This record gives sequence, C-alpha cells and structure tokens, in this order.
Amino acid sequence: MYGRNDLRTTLAPKQDKAAPTHFMGASYARFYEEPPQESTASAETWFVRGQTMVVAYSEVKEGAEFERTDQIDEYAVVLPDEDTEVDIISDEATVTASGKSVAFVPSGESKVIVKKAGRILRLFTTRSPDLVAQCPNAASYAQDDPNVAPFEAWPDPIGGRKVRVYSGSVAPEEGRFGRLYRGSTIMVNFGDGRVGPRASENLSPHHHDDFEQYSIALDGDYIHHLRWPWISDATQWREDDHARCAAPSVAVIPPPATHTSQGTTDGLNRLLDAFCPPRRDFSQKPGWVLNADEYPMPDKED
Repeated sequence: MYGRNDLRTTLAPKQDKAAPTHFMGASYARFYEEPPQESTASAETWFVRGQTMVVAYSEVKEGAEFERTDQIDEYAVVLPDEDTEVDIISDEATVTASGKSVAFVPSGESKVIVKKAGRILRLFTTRSPDLVAQCPNAASYAQDDPNVAPFEAWPDPIGGRKVRVYSGSVAPEEGRFGRLYRGSTIMVNFGDGRVGPRASENLSPHHHDDFEQYSIALDGDYIHHLRWPWISDATQWREDDHARCAAPSVAVIPPPATHTSQGTTDGLNRLLDAFCPPRRDFSQKPGWVLNADEYPMPDKED
C-alpha cells in the first residue's frame, strides 16, 4: 500500500479489532476561503476540530499575544517557518522558540508572545470547550466517531512541568521517518515537503484502525484521496473523496479510511501531520521520536 521505499512499511500491524459498522466523513478546513474566527490588529486565527484535537492556525504580527488560563492539559505550539519567533511564558518562566520548532506547554496559565511575525499553529485536545466552540465544524462531532479510540493522555514528561522546545530542522537520517516529537497529548511530524507534483505512480495509500490524522497543508496545493471500506450494510457505504485543499488548510482524516495526499503544484508542497494522542506505532520504532527520552510511553497497550 505504501509507496516505494516508504519507511512506514516497517510499522508493526495493529491487533485485530471489531469490524466497523458505520463511518464518519473527513473534515476539510480551507482557511483561504473563509474569514478568521478571531481577528485582532496583530493576529488572524482560524479553528477546526476533529474528535480529539483542535487546530488553531494564526497569521501574526510582532506583538500578538495568545493567553490560556486554566488550560486543562498540555498543548503544542508549532512554528512552521524559519523566520518566526515567540516567547512562551508558563509557571513564571519564559522560553523562546525560534525558527521551525514545536513547543509543548504545560496545563494551567500560559502566554505566547510573538517577537517576529509569521505563522503559528496551536494544537489542543478537545477537552477545551471554549476552543471547540470556535470551530465552524463543531456540529460534525456532536456524536462521537465509534471508530476513534477514546482519548487518553500519555504520561507526564520526565523532570516535571516546564515548556519544552524542539527544532523542526533536525537533519534527515537514513532509516528514520520524518521529524517526530511527542508530548503527553499530541504528536507532531515535521516534513520537508517536496518541490513539484507527486507522481501518481508513487502514492502511499494506507489506513489507521482507530485514530485520526490531521494533515495541515502549509505550502502548495494538495488532493486528499480517501476511500472507505465496503461492509455488509450497503447503506453505510461512502463515496470516495478526492478533495482539493490548497494551503493553508487542514484535512481531518478519520479511521479506517484508506488515504493518501498528493501535492500538485510545481513549487513547494508541504504538509505537517499531527496526532492526538501520540501514535504508539511510531513511538515503538527505535530512534523515530526525537524527544522520547523526555516523554515516556504508557506502560502497556490497552
């Protein structure tokens, strides 16, 4: 199913689970087609949700601030570009994130202050009702998708509460897939993208048994190809999706849809993928998760 030389072919298969009886469709948020849900003199922010995660995408100027009070759990701040810089204040300490990077921010009170303009992603669990309410697609998740496993946070980081920042520009390494970082609630995979269209002869259709994939288009133009299984109840069959989403946009891909994303422009096509909670299959591959020494895995799989 995966494309030629795709390292994901080495992932361990998921244990058998009950066959699905119906399916949820994908959610697509094309931020370039709709006004922001929040707008100030220094920031415009769009929101979208899946079952487990809220994506907040912001285009920001110097001086923009994003504050959380009584945040219920850890969240992620992602800088997708080299020229952006922010200060993150939490527990009376200030940490700077600069260039391509991801920061994991503890629960409670925190503030993000923009020092150099650019783009920012903030990734939260759907346990924050004020953020869920900002999402135009919130009604799509009024009923839980039975194919998505219930959210459970992973263990707290070693060393206790603090903001942790990791580079998204670590050099590639043979045998390692992407640049993976995990927190206690969210996993982020930085990709370099590719220049030019992806060949139709080298796509990577695959599926996930019980978790969503959040594919965030940062540059270029994509077609997200999705196909759902046929089951004995034909009333639950769904038509294939071939959804065009330029940047910036988010595709929330539900399990167990077979999916692959195809960049189509002559310039840079770049996705950032996120998962909530972190992926166990990626985490079980030695060396793949670059901050595994700070964020332990759960003791065992349910």
